Amino acid sequence: MQRRTLLTTGAAAATAAAFGLPARADGHGPLKVGFIYVGPIGDGGWTYQHDQGRLDVEEAFGDQVETVYQESVPEGADAERAITQMALNGADIIFTTSFGYMEATNTVAGNFPDIKFEHATGFMRDHDNVATYDARFYEGRAVIGHIAGRMTNTNKIGYIASFPIPEVIQGINSAYKHAKAANPDVEMVVIWVYTWFDPAKEADAAKAMIEQGVDVIMQHTDSTAPQAAAAEANAAGGTVYTFGQASDMAAFAPMPRIASIIDDWGPYYVKRVGQVLDGTWESGHSWGGMPEGEVVIGEITDVVPAEVKAEAEAMIAAITAGEYHPFTGPINKQDGSVFLAEGEVATDLQLVQMDFYLEGFEGDIPN
Repeated sequence: MQRRTLLTTGAAAATAAAFGLPARADGHGPLKVGFIYVGPIGDGGWTYQHDQGRLDVEEAFGDQVETVYQESVPEGADAERAITQMALNGADIIFTTSFGYMEATNTVAGNFPDIKFEHATGFMRDHDNVATYDARFYEGRAVIGHIAGRMTNTNKIGYIASFPIPEVIQGINSAYKHAKAANPDVEMVVIWVYTWFDPAKEADAAKAMIEQGVDVIMQHTDSTAPQAAAAEANAAGGTVYTFGQASDMAAFAPMPRIASIIDDWGPYYVKRVGQVLDGTWESGHSWGGMPEGEVVIGEITDVVPAEVKAEAEAMIAAITAGEYHPFTGPINKQDGSVFLAEGEVATDLQLVQMDFYLEGFEGDIPN
């Protein structure tokens, strides 16, 4: 995705002042803002988008802040070491941007009570200096699921899944539900790769799907390898469609990438850093989506028929306006039991505890 050119430091500071952005409450400066990334900033997906949010912070606050980051930090013990080192190096607030950093973030936060910690996609807040934040990715999955259901010629769509956690299961179910509503004959193939970023595994999963007759591929992983695999299949005479994940992946448009889910973390990062600067930061949980501008559907290319594009845009508008929730009943679980009655909307608690497929789905969720 093309980003606007960054302002120079002085100009960014002037822009911040012009819009009433805060100076640091304690009179010290600059505020040191740290980011821990699970992948490389050039992954073209999840980590890339978080790093664009970091650059938005620099643009908004100029010389009031200094940002630092460490990329490709594995989840587990390595994460605890990396977060600790960033704290020891003087960070005032640290954003840890992968689900698997949850326990490490809380452990380190207990050792550094004067530092703010924010953990992406998690739920654990063991200390008053820890906050959590997430985005309602399932809203975007509803839109691309609808497009997938309308675009498939084989009635087989695929989903490359990372880990069997509620966020990913929400995405699978939302995509499946809306694909099925658009095309009752749709079947969904899910391949679990147990990684957020591994181009080789992601490419293998995409190729395996294509061999099974899947002609529309969605992903919950971070690299552009599935896009490349689809492009290769198309060059050999196939017709496979894909969707950009986390970032626009526009290099593969207009085909195979026909639309995308873009995670825009910039507004959240600017808001939270601003609250540290003016002394109003508090622990809590944020879960924004399309209405907050955190989940964005990238350009739907002309490969998609105008009628299907209009349907997708209508769904985007309804979700953004709060008029439609992707998990609105009647919805049954895979075993046939009722999940949501007619007209009932899923609560956030129900969504964050989701550990089942919806009715009609083939296969089991792994442990």
